[in-house]
Amino acid sequence: MAIVKVIEVLANSEKSWEDATKIAVKQASKTVKNIRSAWVADQSVVVKDDEVTEFRVNLKISFEIK
Repeated sequence: MAIVKVIEVLANSEKSWEDATKIAVKQASKTVKNIRSAWVADQSVVVKDDEVTEFRVNLKISFEIK
C-alpha cells in the first residue's frame, strides 16, 4: 500500500499554461521527492493593455511518501 500526499502549488509563465505547469513541477521537485502526478485545478491570465502578459496555474501535486 502506498501513502500519497497532495500539495497545492501556484506558478506563472509569460509563455503558456503548459510552461507554467512545467515550472511548478520543476520547482516543487527541488524539495519534494517521488512526485507521481499533477492536476491543473485552475488556470488564469493577467491582461495588460488588452494583451495577455502572464499565464497562471494552480496545481495539485501528488507524491508518494515512503
